[in-house]
Amino acid sequence: MKTLTIFLFLMLVPCFCLSQIKTDTFSDLEIRQKENPKPVIIHIYTDWCSVCKIEFFELNKDKELTQFINNNFYFINFEAERTKEKIRFQGKEFGYLPNGNSGIHELVLALSKNKKQPVYPLWIVLDKNQDLLEYHEGKYNTDQLKADLKKICSHQN
Repeated sequence: MKTLTIFLFLMLVPCFCLSQIKTDTFSDLEIRQKENPKPVIIHIYTDWCSVCKIEFFELNKDKELTQFINNNFYFINFEAERTKEKIRFQGKEFGYLPNGNSGIHELVLALSKNKKQPVYPLWIVLDKNQDLLEYHEGKYNTDQLKADLKKICSHQN
């Protein structure tokens, strides 16, 4: 019984310590933008990127930041090398480009400034009209991300 109690406690602790960013998909985004236009954050990552994992953990740990993102932005968490479905974005269709055992999604290459080898994590913030507001390659410090997003929101109103 004691083991079960400890196990349940350990399973529930992350729920209380971490906030959760509400994530959208590109197909949901088109519908949601028509109903309630907001700026969009596209976070591009890969499963093998340890910096991406650390960064996302830190992001979800910051309750103020996750609440701010959830209230003011649509957030798309996009896995660059495992997402294989076709995606319509800004009137174009993008697919997966296989390369041996791996590959990359065409949308990542379209959004990245470094077309040959995108840098992960990659942060792209678009306004409600899908114009580029912020582009950040590599780890985004949560305090800097918070400051940049608040500045973006203050200019949007």
